Amino acid sequence: MSLSKRQLIKEKRRQERRRQRVVTILIISGVALFIAALLAAPTIQNALTPVGEIVQITPEDRPLVDGRALGDPDAPVRIEVYEDFQCPACRTFSSEIEPLLVANYVAGGQVRYIFRHFPFLDDQAAGNESDQAANASMCAAEQGRFWDYHDMLFANWNGENRGAFLDKRLVAFAEALDLDINEFNDCFEQDEYEDVIAEDLALGRQNGVNSTPTILVNGKQVISATPRSVPSFQEIEQVVQTELSQSSK
Repeated sequence: MSLSKRQLIKEKRRQERRRQRVVTILIISGVALFIAALLAAPTIQNALTPVGEIVQITPEDRPLVDGRALGDPDAPVRIEVYEDFQCPACRTFSSEIEPLLVANYVAGGQVRYIFRHFPFLDDQAAGNESDQAANASMCAAEQGRFWDYHDMLFANWNGENRGAFLDKRLVAFAEALDLDINEFNDCFEQDEYEDVIAEDLALGRQNGVNSTPTILVNGKQVISATPRSVPSFQEIEQVVQTELSQSSK
């Protein structure tokens, strides 16, 4: 039976709607696959990239280690340093200025020194190396080895978002430090300290932190006289001395 002109038009419209639905489904599926690929990219990179060379460290003795804090809890001055383990300036600060503060003020009981997480560099990249490095450091802290892991991270830094802190390398650092690897992996894989790190990040923003390292002495941010520079030891020392003199009155 031949179709009337009207029926032919209706059939043509049905076929067009069906084609449009198929095209829509294909587009949605393609977008979904693209998004899934983007989300999976860090995992794929982590799986395919070899661990590579690990720079070993010699653990240092630090005064009155308490998690990620050093020194007397009742010290009159408290220094809080907000850092991102991927931050090159943090690496320089931790190797050059931090030891001077520890030797001159923390060891003598005048200063309580606290590391605060501020993993903001992930906000500008597709990866999550800053967050995962912070996560791993807290899992090391669970075994009393935060500062050794802190040193291991900075010793193995090779640039921002360049694979230095892929998950398998973070686990390899723990193995190199002879941590209980089963405990470390359980903690690391479950991201047990996500809330603690988020609290540091929120506290930092509340205190006006927008870059790393940012140094607070008794809650007061130390600003370098040189624009866009990290405060020197002398600049931090000046604020510390002022706070010590006020506390002795």
